Amino acid sequence: MAVYVDRPMWFWAGRKWCHLIADDVHELHRFAAKLGLTIHSYQGPPKTAAPHYDITGLERSRALSLGAVSASRREIVEVYRRVRVKNGKQRKAA
Repeated sequence: MAVYVDRPMWFWAGRKWCHLIADDVHELHRFAAKLGLTIHSYQGPPKTAAPHYDITGLERSRALSLGAVSASRREIVEVYRRVRVKNGKQRKAA
């Protein structure tokens, strides 16, 4: 199983951000813990359809040094489609 990280592509709060995603949610959480991320930064059902963490460019560099695989946007989307939870993202009640 692998953990993937794409290139930082959007700005928020003065930083550039990217995605950390894995083939297995348990591996994702283990890897995130190695990076020093807390579960509070986890993005997953019911908030999003696929389990992932949003990380900064600095965290990306550390992730790569710990063995994450650098992935293109297209590759990240492929992983996202593989791991997404059917009906995982719940709409807010109107």
